[in-house]
Amino acid sequence: MVEYKRVEKYRGAEIIAAEDACDAARSLMSLRLLSLDVPLLPLKTCDRAATCKCVYRHFDDRRRKFPRREEHALNALMACTPGVERRARRGRRESD
Repeated sequence: MVEYKRVEKYRGAEIIAAEDACDAARSLMSLRLLSLDVPLLPLKTCDRAATCKCVYRHFDDRRRKFPRREEHALNALMACTPGVERRARRGRRESD
Protein backbone atom coordinates (compact mmCIF):
# COMPACT_ATOMS: atom_id res chain seq x y z
CA MET A 1 0.00 0.00 0.00
CA VAL A 2 2.91 2.36 0.65
CA GLU A 3 4.23 1.72 -2.86
CA TYR A 4 0.89 2.82 -4.34
CA LYS A 5 1.06 6.21 -2.58
CA ARG A 6 4.59 6.82 -3.84
CA VAL A 7 3.57 6.16 -7.45
CA GLU A 8 0.47 8.38 -7.13
CA LYS A 9 2.64 11.22 -5.88
CA TYR A 10 4.50 11.47 -9.20
CA ARG A 11 1.67 10.50 -11.56
CA GLY A 12 1.70 12.79 -14.57
CA ALA A 13 0.73 13.42 -18.15
CA GLU A 14 1.80 15.26 -21.26
CA ILE A 15 -0.19 16.82 -24.05
CA ILE A 16 -0.03 15.19 -27.46
CA ALA A 17 -0.81 17.91 -29.97
CA ALA A 18 -2.78 17.04 -33.09
CA GLU A 19 -1.41 17.86 -36.56
CA ASP A 20 -3.45 21.06 -36.79
CA ALA A 21 -2.92 22.03 -33.13
CA CYS A 22 -2.61 25.61 -31.92
CA ASP A 23 0.73 27.14 -30.93
CA ALA A 24 -0.13 26.86 -27.23
CA ALA A 25 -0.56 23.09 -27.47
CA ARG A 26 2.61 22.72 -29.55
CA SER A 27 4.59 24.63 -26.92
CA LEU A 28 3.49 22.12 -24.26
CA MET A 29 4.34 19.00 -26.29
CA SER A 30 6.76 16.57 -24.64
CA LEU A 31 6.55 18.47 -21.35
CA ARG A 32 5.64 16.08 -18.57
CA LEU A 33 3.66 17.64 -15.76
CA LEU A 34 2.20 16.34 -12.53
CA SER A 35 -1.42 15.30 -12.94
CA LEU A 36 -2.61 18.21 -10.82
CA ASP A 37 -0.69 20.71 -12.99
CA VAL A 38 -1.80 19.52 -16.43
CA PRO A 39 -4.14 22.10 -18.03
CA LEU A 40 -7.56 21.07 -19.27
CA LEU A 41 -8.10 20.55 -22.98
CA PRO A 42 -8.85 22.52 -25.05
CA LEU A 43 -6.40 25.06 -23.66
CA LYS A 44 -7.75 28.49 -22.68
CA THR A 45 -5.59 30.14 -25.33
CA CYS A 46 -6.50 27.65 -28.06
CA ASP A 47 -7.75 29.41 -31.20
CA ARG A 48 -9.18 26.12 -32.53
CA ALA A 49 -11.15 25.07 -29.44
CA ALA A 50 -14.18 23.88 -31.41
CA THR A 51 -12.11 21.40 -33.44
CA CYS A 52 -9.33 20.61 -30.94
CA LYS A 53 -8.08 17.02 -31.23
CA CYS A 54 -5.26 17.20 -28.69
CA VAL A 55 -5.09 14.37 -26.16
CA TYR A 56 -3.20 13.39 -23.00
CA ARG A 57 -0.60 10.67 -22.57
CA HIS A 58 -0.60 9.47 -18.95
CA PHE A 59 2.39 8.22 -16.96
CA ASP A 60 2.64 6.49 -13.59
CA ASP A 61 5.76 8.54 -12.99
CA ARG A 62 6.27 11.91 -14.66
CA ARG A 63 10.03 11.65 -14.26
CA ARG A 64 11.90 10.42 -17.31
CA LYS A 65 14.85 8.94 -15.42
CA PHE A 66 14.86 6.79 -12.33
CA PRO A 67 15.03 8.65 -9.01
CA ARG A 68 18.30 10.36 -8.16
CA ARG A 69 18.74 8.46 -4.90
CA GLU A 70 18.98 5.23 -6.91
CA GLU A 71 21.32 6.90 -9.40
CA HIS A 72 23.64 8.05 -6.60
CA ALA A 73 23.63 4.58 -5.06
CA LEU A 74 24.58 3.09 -8.42
CA ASN A 75 27.41 5.62 -8.88
CA ALA A 76 28.71 4.91 -5.36
CA LEU A 77 28.68 1.18 -6.05
CA MET A 78 30.59 1.68 -9.29
CA ALA A 79 33.21 3.80 -7.49
CA CYS A 80 33.74 1.06 -4.89
CA THR A 81 34.36 -1.63 -7.48
CA PRO A 82 37.14 -0.50 -9.83
CA GLY A 83 37.88 -2.59 -12.89
CA VAL A 84 41.50 -3.46 -12.00
CA GLU A 85 42.31 -5.91 -9.22
CA ARG A 86 44.99 -4.27 -7.08
CA ARG A 87 45.51 -7.02 -4.52
CA ALA A 88 48.51 -9.27 -5.03
CA ARG A 89 48.21 -12.88 -4.03
CA ARG A 90 51.14 -13.74 -1.80
CA GLY A 91 51.84 -16.64 0.46
CA ARG A 92 53.07 -16.58 4.04
CA ARG A 93 56.64 -17.66 3.17
CA GLU A 94 59.32 -15.65 1.43
CA SER A 95 59.59 -18.26 -1.29
CA ASP A 96 55.88 -17.99 -2.21
